[in-house]
Amino acid sequence: MTTNSLSRGSGAPLRTETSPTAPVLDVVVPVYNEEAGLDHCVRRLRRHLDDNVPYSARITIADNASVDATLAVAERLATEVRDVRVVHLDLKGRGRALREVWVASDAEVVAYMDVDLSTDLNALMPLIAPLLSGHSDVAIGSRLVRSSRVVRGLKREFISRSYNLILRGALHARFSDAQCGFKAMRADVAQRLLPLVEDTGWFFDTELLVLAERAGLRIHEVPVDWVDDPDSRVDIVATAVADMKGVWRVGRALSTGSLPLGGLRASFGREPLVPGVPRGMVGQLVRFAVVGVASTLAYALLYLILHPLMGAQWANAVSLLVTAVLNTAANRAFTFGVRGSEGVARHQLQGLFVFAFGLFLTSGSLFVLHSAAPDASKHVELAVLVLANLVATVSRFIALRWVFRNARTEGASA
Repeated sequence: MTTNSLSRGSGAPLRTETSPTAPVLDVVVPVYNEEAGLDHCVRRLRRHLDDNVPYSARITIADNASVDATLAVAERLATEVRDVRVVHLDLKGRGRALREVWVASDAEVVAYMDVDLSTDLNALMPLIAPLLSGHSDVAIGSRLVRSSRVVRGLKREFISRSYNLILRGALHARFSDAQCGFKAMRADVAQRLLPLVEDTGWFFDTELLVLAERAGLRIHEVPVDWVDDPDSRVDIVATAVADMKGVWRVGRALSTGSLPLGGLRASFGREPLVPGVPRGMVGQLVRFAVVGVASTLAYALLYLILHPLMGAQWANAVSLLVTAVLNTAANRAFTFGVRGSEGVARHQLQGLFVFAFGLFLTSGSLFVLHSAAPDASKHVELAVLVLANLVATVSRFIALRWVFRNARTEGASA
């Protein structure tokens, strides 16, 4: 019988005691003032692990600064139930408890579930199987995929779906359910990813998943059967406010490039499979086309305004220069995802070389047009210039992809 009781004081490292044979799975149950429901949760979970999981599995009760009898109940369970241990933290925060226990765990896969066991435990094996096989890095239960069966009130359903829509819009998240209390990940992934997760509360899950996606990790989603706990003590308003602050903080960090995602992606081996072919080529082409259309419209407008003032060649050169600078900046951030101020001047200089090639094509096209039709109108000139710009677009995409691929490689090695 394993009866570990660990503690962590404020600022002190988590003290772990590893058994001679480490478990394959470590299921963490984070608790704060859960003296009433903890006993039922742990015993039911232990029975399910023994009957349905063909791997060695440990239950870790992570008590984060409870002020009722939760810790006493947990320590009693650790003496009465097989392979149960207790970790006590002096500071409150579900995210803090999960991070401390997951990073220090000696298991191959770490998981967590809420103490109310709202999620049907039959989803546990589908959750951990792709992690143990090596196919996926992170696995989450989802209440929002079509095959899930969920029982909860209209208000909570609306809040959950609205929150996930916000994540898709603000952070470009592709996972469907950030806050279902039923998640797992490979322990080696947790040890490298979790030090970057700052939140210690309910936003912890969202931040973890966003960073995992941006690092190129595979996230496996499992449809779940889920019944809302009517006795939930979650303060919806306070949690929503904290989540919005978290979305702003993470979004700002992503936009400024302050997160070392390039290095993290390289450490996980998630660089392009084929050298020179970046991840998300189709998405890059779509974003490049959007920027290109906007640049072409801006170029045409500037050309028509400047043509009466300085003639065709100078109007073309000035319009192309202005839109080239804006085009490089937009493609840098929007198309190729290079953030922050580092290297901006160098990237603009390299973009000007691309501009020079475009200027050569467009000026040459004007020269040929004027040689063949000296009286061509400015609208004919504009049509020829637009066609020349379209020819230059392919070479511009290839050149900018090379520029910003190098920038991301430098960021990964930093």
